[in-house]
Amino acid sequence: MSSIFEENKTKVVEKYEQLITRKNKVSDCYNGIYDRYEYPVLTADHIPYYWKYDLDPQTNPYFMERLGINAVLNSGAIYLNGKYYLVARVEGNDRKSFFAVAESDNGIDNFRFWDYPVVLPDTQPEETNVYDMRLTQHEDGWIYGVFCSESKDTSSNDLSAATAQAGIVRTKDLKTWERLPNLKSKSPQQRNVVLHPEFVDGKYAFYTRPQDDFIQTGSGGGVCFGLCEDITNPVICTEEVVISPRQYHTITEVKNGAGAVPIKTPKGWIHIAHGVRNTAAGLRYVIYVFATDLNDPSKLIASPSGLFIAPHGSERVGDVSNVVFTNGAIVRENGDVYIYYASSDTRVHVATTTVDKLMDYTFNTPSDPLRSVDCVKQRCILIEKNMKFLNK
Repeated sequence: MSSIFEENKTKVVEKYEQLITRKNKVSDCYNGIYDRYEYPVLTADHIPYYWKYDLDPQTNPYFMERLGINAVLNSGAIYLNGKYYLVARVEGNDRKSFFAVAESDNGIDNFRFWDYPVVLPDTQPEETNVYDMRLTQHEDGWIYGVFCSESKDTSSNDLSAATAQAGIVRTKDLKTWERLPNLKSKSPQQRNVVLHPEFVDGKYAFYTRPQDDFIQTGSGGGVCFGLCEDITNPVICTEEVVISPRQYHTITEVKNGAGAVPIKTPKGWIHIAHGVRNTAAGLRYVIYVFATDLNDPSKLIASPSGLFIAPHGSERVGDVSNVVFTNGAIVRENGDVYIYYASSDTRVHVATTTVDKLMDYTFNTPSDPLRSVDCVKQRCILIEKNMKFLNK
């Protein structure tokens, strides 16, 4: 029996190390805006084998997986002390999600999880599930994690009914976490909440997504902006102003939400968000971009037309197909940008660009004219402009 244990263990360990050390490379998918990479940076197979298998041959003679992992997705991202860190959502075979930190020297491959997952302070006894953490390195000196805190909806007879709130933690080193109260606002539920990295009028600023129930936004109008006096007693003390609205027959028709922490540029704050529309095959999630004013982040100043990243090729297949979602990006001092996005609720990818390219895309891509006849006119103008170059 010990030979079976050792044989199976050797296979698992060797496969794990081959995956972790595999070099990534730029794919041949080109649009001039960003580079996608061929391999995901995190998958369920990147989880350390000792999180899943009992390594004791006496209690696990066949080297069976005891605590399986279904998916790794939706990672917050931060650059600290010369390394790239992802705080990923890890979903077990039991459907429960938790957070885990993976680090890399270059941000595109060789991500390796720390020995243990994140252990959050258990201050919310009604909380069943946590996921999708955004990491904000705030000017007050703390790193904040804002995530979805999910609980059973005890007011409903529907066993699957849930409520979503914005949980908040903070840390200095990604190892020790302090749990703060959940964010409060006038909205019954909140998801996809992002903390702005700077004070606004001396207050903490949040990008919110008010919604009437767990799935449907209902009266929620889109990505909103609100202020909070005290992060240790987080209450939105202003009206939640819509800055990126949902619109009919667009990529944000069903719902939209803030994604990565906004990127500060000379022209404005660039936001990388997600939009959702309905199709005959179900909901389709894509990533889009908009910009707000440097001095007034509640003011929309640019909204390039259409999607920024959509599920491509094998990214379309997974646990929840036809989905891309981001809640993490890293900006380096040299202007390089690393956008971490999940595909089909299954795996995490990276796309790289620069601040200059993002500004060019955001401020020079025309906005959506919202009607087919006007979209054709818009495209014809581009074609006519290009004809003189084609005819040379």
